Order: sequence, then structure tokens, then C-alpha cells
Amino acid sequence: MHKKQPLSLTDRIALIDGFDMGVANRTGTYVIKEEQLTLIETGPSPSVPYIKQGLADLGYSLDEVKYIIVTHIHLDHAGGAGVLLKQCPQAKVVVHPRGKRHLADPSKLIAGARAIYGDRFAEFFDPIEPIPEDRLLTKDEGDTLEISPTCTLKFLNTPGHARHHFSIYDSVSNGVFTGDTVGVRYDQLIKDGVELFLPSTSPNHFDPEAMHDSIDRMLRMKLDRVYFGHYGMTEKPEEAMMQVKKWLDLFVEEGEQVMAENLGYDVLSSRIQTHIKKYLEERGIPDKHEVYMLINLDMDVSSLGMIDYFQKVKH
Repeated sequence: MHKKQPLSLTDRIALIDGFDMGVANRTGTYVIKEEQLTLIETGPSPSVPYIKQGLADLGYSLDEVKYIIVTHIHLDHAGGAGVLLKQCPQAKVVVHPRGKRHLADPSKLIAGARAIYGDRFAEFFDPIEPIPEDRLLTKDEGDTLEISPTCTLKFLNTPGHARHHFSIYDSVSNGVFTGDTVGVRYDQLIKDGVELFLPSTSPNHFDPEAMHDSIDRMLRMKLDRVYFGHYGMTEKPEEAMMQVKKWLDLFVEEGEQVMAENLGYDVLSSRIQTHIKKYLEERGIPDKHEVYMLINLDMDVSSLGMIDYFQKVKH
């Protein structure tokens, strides 16, 4: 196991690195240190030991956890929820209403992820445990959750990446936990002075209009912070979200072209990566930078989502 202390983002919010896919600064679990100890995102099951260690490092035991909130049910965000819940006797899992049945019976989630990740599925995601219905709590648009006398979280429906996606507004920090709706923050580039934010357009609910609408909604909120599912926090939310909107338009434009030429997702991924590489080269990032491993994977999955979207629109 990798050793890494939780990162303190504010005086009451910490981030535990789950080493998703064995990679640092990829996917994390946020800890909101309020009266009702609340976690946001679990990552996949192999991340659970890191969450346990991170909580111990912060001085908490598993029986102090009251809420485990997942922004959506994709396995890199919620796959570990069942495994973690078994070890948190006081906790409930909070999920979007559209996601509830899939956490109670994850068979479809498993089949979908197997189709994408193939032979590496077990390494990335096993085991996936069903969650008893009586330990699932659903929250929909405008619903709230009081986790202390001074902190009530508010839930916002934010489709675009997935229809079973909500984001969580924390009024104390004037920030939103956005899962994947407003894109991915590539933390690997921060040390090089580059901030890259790309949309996440994975199968099978990607909808560019809904994604733009969700991002616009966040922009109107005049936030001070965005807490990304992948990975970490920005205190420049407007700049980040405007960048994602620009990339989203470029992704869709390339997707339309690839569909018109009757080509596959691999061509789309390659074309998008060419744009990203040029953008990063202009900012002094070398070809062999570690970030490219993640960008390559993300663009393959995002391209599959775009092709899926255009095929549905066509028919």
C-alpha cells in the first residue's frame, strides 16, 4: 500500500487519495469533518483500505462515519461503497434516486464496466458488494442533509455525464462537490504550473447539452471552490468550468466529424489527444509526462461515450 497523509483543503474538509488504478492523485474521498462525519465518494473497492487508513490518520474510527455520499454510481466513484459500508455500522449511503437500485443490485454496473475494462476489470474494481435497501438514502433536486447545526448540504441534479448524477453544495465553503459533471482536474500537471480541466464524456448517458446546462448552473452560483471527483479542489471555479466548456465543444465537433467519416472511437480518441498534446506542448509539458497515461485512458473512454451518444441521436 502507498503511504500518503490526507490533504487538508479547508479547516473542515480533507481529501484522502484512493490510488485508483494504482495511480496517485487520480480519485479521492472527501471527508467533511462535521458533527455527522460525512464522506463524499468511495472510489472503487481497492481504494477502501486507503480510506480506512486516511480516516485513522485524521483521528476517526469507522463507526463515526454517518454518511457516505456518492455523486453517481460509476464504479470509480461508488464501486467501493458496499465494501466500506460493511465496516461503517452507523453509516448510510446517499445516492441519486436513479442510482439506488443499481447499488442494491450492482449486476448491470458490473456488466457495463466489464465491457469497457475487459481483463483489467477485477484488478480495478473487485469486489463489488450490494447495499441493503434500508441503508440507502436518496436525495433529489433541492433536497438537503443537515450534518451539523451550522452545515446543511444541498443536492443539485447535474446530468450530462450521467443521468444518475447529483452534485453537493456546501454553503460553509461556498463550494460544490461535482463528481464528473464539470470535468476532470489533472492534478499531475499542477507542479508544472499548468491547470488542465477536461470534460468526462464516458458511456452511456453522456449528453453535451445537459452537460453545458449543468456547468452553466454552477457558473451562475458564483462558487469559491469546486471539489472534483478526479481530483482535488480548485479555487478558480469559473476559469476551470469555462475551460471544460471549450474542450466540450471541441470534443463534440471532432465526434461529429468522425461519425460523418464512419470511423471508430479509436480515431476520435487519437484526434482529441492531438489537440490536448498541442495545448500542453505550448505550455512546456514534455511528451513523456506521467499525465499522458491518464489522458490516453480518459480519452478512450470519453470517445466511447461520444460515439454512443451520436449513434443514439442518429437513430
